Amino acid sequence: MKNLKKYVLLSFIALILASCSDDDTVVANNVTLTFNNTFNNTTIVLGNATSATATINTSALGQLHHFSELKYVISNIRLIKDDGTEVPYNVNDLDKGATVIDQSKPATLNYVLSNIPSGAYRQIKFGLGIRQAQNTLDQTRFPDFYAAAGANDTQMMWEWGSGYRFTKIEGFYDTDNKEMSIHTGSTVEGSEGNYTQGVDAYRDVTLNLGTNAVVGSSAPKINIKADFNKLLSGAINTITLSTGTGMNDNATPNIHTAVQMVKFVDNLGGNGTSDSKGMFSIERVDN
Repeated sequence: MKNLKKYVLLSFIALILASCSDDDTVVANNVTLTFNNTFNNTTIVLGNATSATATINTSALGQLHHFSELKYVISNIRLIKDDGTEVPYNVNDLDKGATVIDQSKPATLNYVLSNIPSGAYRQIKFGLGIRQAQNTLDQTRFPDFYAAAGANDTQMMWEWGSGYRFTKIEGFYDTDNKEMSIHTGSTVEGSEGNYTQGVDAYRDVTLNLGTNAVVGSSAPKINIKADFNKLLSGAINTITLSTGTGMNDNATPNIHTAVQMVKFVDNLGGNGTSDSKGMFSIERVDN
């Protein structure tokens, strides 16, 4: 009888411990994406034409340039577990799963992914820009993103079209500080009421983390470098800026052709075939 009581007591204690263990299991946590916008390994400081503090870069062809404005859209985020399982993060909701990275606003450089299932993640995928199916200015479906992208100091919307800008880079180049204005985004063809898709400037980026991001009791931070040295000196194109209205000119504000624009797009986001990283790389993972 004593042995039976002892057995029942031990079973009861084991059940309590198991219940406590189940209750303490962390099933989800946050993952923070931190973006470091650089020229090579130097974090970019913005400045006007005569700024003494702005970060000045030299392209592979020796052309000096610096930025006064730097913004880009990240969307369609997916985390890949160590076993290959893909975990999408609000990929169909721009309000919850897309953001504008703005170098002038430090708070935007940290984007928190909430309620990520626990596990070890080895890879991240995301879009530079917005997929065709969602690239419509829709204040009703996505009021938060619409407001953020269209704010007076953000202006990530085309004045002439129905979609968003994907990158917006303003600045100056050469020793005489000529104006530079590089805006990328998908284009349309045709006339109002009868538009069709033109150039698709959305690019899907894939990055191996190197060190797994372990979600559970800890909330890891994935540090992503965006190296804007690749704007002119990319894996796909080596570009020289020139001012004018000719087919080969590319730096005059809002004048460069779609053909010239795609060269910048492929450098920044990759061409989707031989290069799936573009300007992005993983600096480190903080678990």
